[in-house]
Amino acid sequence: SSGINAEYGGRGICEHYGVSTSDVDIMMGTFSKSFGAAGGYLAASKEIIAHVRQESHAQYYGSPISPPVCRQVYAATIAIMGRDGTGEGPRRIKQLAENTRYFRKELQKRGYIIYGELASPVIPLLLFRISSICAFAKHALANGVAPVIVGFPATPILGSRVRFCMSASHTREHLDRILEVIED
Repeated sequence: SSGINAEYGGRGICEHYGVSTSDVDIMMGTFSKSFGAAGGYLAASKEIIAHVRQESHAQYYGSPISPPVCRQVYAATIAIMGRDGTGEGPRRIKQLAENTRYFRKELQKRGYIIYGELASPVIPLLLFRISSICAFAKHALANGVAPVIVGFPATPILGSRVRFCMSASHTREHLDRILEVIED
C-alpha cells in the first residue's frame, strides 16, 4: 500500500490506520503499482528474514532485484515523498486519491458490488460467475478497456471479479468511459 494514501503522504497502510511500524512484524508489498517497477519487498527482523530465506520454496525461483529496478524504486520513493523538488509525487498521490474516490463512488451509486477500502486504488468489482468474466473481458477489450479479470481458483467459485487499478494519469474522461463500458 505504499505510495497510495494521499492523506498520509503516500506512506501506506500503517499510517492509514495509525499503527506504528514498530508494532508490525512483517511488512511486504509489490513495486508494480506505486513504483512502476518489477518485484517486491519483505521487511522484518533478521530472524524472520533468515527463516523465510531458509524455508520458503519461492527462494529457489526468485532472483535479486536488478540495479536498474532498484534505482527506479528509489527514484519513485523520492518523488512520492516530495523530495525531488518537483512536487509531482504529492500531486500524483492526491490525483490518485481523487480518481479512486470518484470511481468507487460512481460504481456504488450505480449499484455495483465492490470490495476494499474507500482509499484503495485497486477496485474489485464482483461479476460472480466465471462466464461473466469471460464475456466482460471480451466486451471491455472490444471497447478499448483492458480489464484484469480474476476467477476461480484465485477467488471463490461465485466470487469472480474484475479488478480496476486506478492511476493518477487517468482523466475524468477516461474513468467516465470505463463506466460507460461497464454499463453496456
